[in-house]
Amino acid sequence: MVKFGILATLEAKIGKEHEVAAFLKSAVPLVEAEPCTVSWFAIRVAPTTFGIFDVFHDEAGRDAHLAGEVAKALMAKAPELFSLPPKIEKVDVLASKLG
Repeated sequence: MVKFGILATLEAKIGKEHEVAAFLKSAVPLVEAEPCTVSWFAIRVAPTTFGIFDVFHDEAGRDAHLAGEVAKALMAKAPELFSLPPKIEKVDVLASKLG
């Protein structure tokens, strides 16, 4: 069972919504290269509100992801795409069903 997660909330600048969606979709190959990332989801919550939710088996996998290429790309694009800094929270997974 996965026990560790990350929940990131992203608020797109007005007019940048399509760019945020494209950026999130483009991150899939970077995540696929991370062996410790069990599942990764890019979501849209509202017209300008997006999110990322991912899960890991252990704290080391979560920490590796936070130091990885997706996080670096996200922070590099943040000033251009987001009206607020990304809110990145470590979360505990209480129950799950994968696959």
